[in-house]
Amino acid sequence: MKKPPRKGGHNTGRGDSARPGARRSEARRQSSGRPSRRRPRASLELRVIYEDDAVVAVDKPAGLTAVPVEGTGMPSAFALVAEEMKRQRQRAYVVHRIDRFTSGVMLFAKTDRDRDALVKQFLSHTPERQYLAVVRGRLETNQEEMLVHYFRREGMFQRLTTAGDYQGTRAELRYSVERRLRGASLLRVTLVTGLQNQIRVQFAALGHPVIGDRKYSPEEASERRIDRVALHAVRLRFIHPRSGKDIFLDSKPPADFESLVKGLSLPSPPKR
Repeated sequence: MKKPPRKGGHNTGRGDSARPGARRSEARRQSSGRPSRRRPRASLELRVIYEDDAVVAVDKPAGLTAVPVEGTGMPSAFALVAEEMKRQRQRAYVVHRIDRFTSGVMLFAKTDRDRDALVKQFLSHTPERQYLAVVRGRLETNQEEMLVHYFRREGMFQRLTTAGDYQGTRAELRYSVERRLRGASLLRVTLVTGLQNQIRVQFAALGHPVIGDRKYSPEEASERRIDRVALHAVRLRFIHPRSGKDIFLDSKPPADFESLVKGLSLPSPPKR
């Protein structure tokens, strides 16, 4: 594997371009003593996708929270990255978040100045954030479609509301069908806004819940082929805070996601 550049760090190479011997943050797993159908504990191993003097991007496994959850003592991607940065006499700063049971690309800054520049981008919705999602049912569209809803936050949930709700927030995304599956669809979703649980809530509202999403679709508790939300942050494109160049970061879907897609794949038509 090619080593990303340390100075300037503006390689726009695509794919899983991790550092050789990519650093991994590890911790012991503890037995949860929970019923077997509860979600398994997350892997505490992070793979570095890209790193330079300003930023570090990792492949967050499903089940690991993006940031610490107060009062729980649960590990988080931020804590693991911050621990590694501390050993190098550097710091880590949160730039954005992805849901706990979503896997994929997560970006951190190394200085407060770089963090501020990146957060400004995310607040203005300029980074390209693409996800792969497996949803129930077959969407027949052959072109990119747009979804717009309005959310009102209620505790840990996003609830649908209307444009006239003064506490409502606009949620917008684009999606296209990557592959039609057996009773399901593999979608490529591009976030326009970036609200918590946004993809999950919008597709549930459309009548095509994300497979494995027990939070917004309780019937998904019976799903046995994957034990988490079938959602993967596959690509992040952002403007480098120092050079102004586009950086593309890609993450390969993990084994559980690929296994689900394979298990739902339609048989190949017979050869003539």
